[in-house]
Amino acid sequence: MSGHSKWHSIKHKKGVADARRGKIFTRHAKLIEIAAREGGGGDSGMNPRLVTAIENAKAENVPNANIERAVKKGTGELKGEQTAAVTYEAYGPGGAACIIECLTDNRNRTLSNVRSAIERRGGKWAVSGAVLFLFARKGVVVGRGNVRDALELELIDAGAEDIERSGDIVSVTTGPADWSKVRAVLRNAGCAVEEAGLKYVARQTVPVTDADTARKLVTFVEAIEEDEDVSEVHTNAEISEETMAQL
Repeated sequence: MSGHSKWHSIKHKKGVADARRGKIFTRHAKLIEIAAREGGGGDSGMNPRLVTAIENAKAENVPNANIERAVKKGTGELKGEQTAAVTYEAYGPGGAACIIECLTDNRNRTLSNVRSAIERRGGKWAVSGAVLFLFARKGVVVGRGNVRDALELELIDAGAEDIERSGDIVSVTTGPADWSKVRAVLRNAGCAVEEAGLKYVARQTVPVTDADTARKLVTFVEAIEEDEDVSEVHTNAEISEETMAQL
């Protein structure tokens, strides 16, 4: 089982500096709305899914007012079009498999925009199921801090299946039920948890060593991520830090 791959660590290292703050806030608001509606209501004490969504939002400095508004929308206190989660599949430059997660209140708009972005950047639309089997639903926890060797043993005891470090960023892959225990270990060790939850993780990554292909793939993913409805893009491509440095 391959881990979440260096692609994720490198992307996360670029972090908020490269992201549009407004889109980050919007994405978290949509996730909170869905969690409040589908996870058991607006009482975080009775809705673990909502707790996670709010914690992830606060880790990226989403204002409390935005969080409260999203919860109210999810519970129906505020009116508006409901946000739904949809997933698309595609092949990127070099044949990399991609899963595109979206949060939208207009499926037709999102489908049209995402498909256009894929084809415009040299990708290929894939039918449902063509790519999904290449990925597993896993827990992923991303933290920032000093991860000692002894802490790695604690993480493994808590359910870590794969641990990757890049500078002060640590990305831990777990089974679907173990990510909350890993998050607790990192927090107890003084690490700042920047992201935690379920994600699509490639069952086997494909190395991309050619700088030109890597550049096209990065541009492809970033172009799709620019769409307001796109939440995350997952790929089975693994781009090394050395190749990234050439871009």
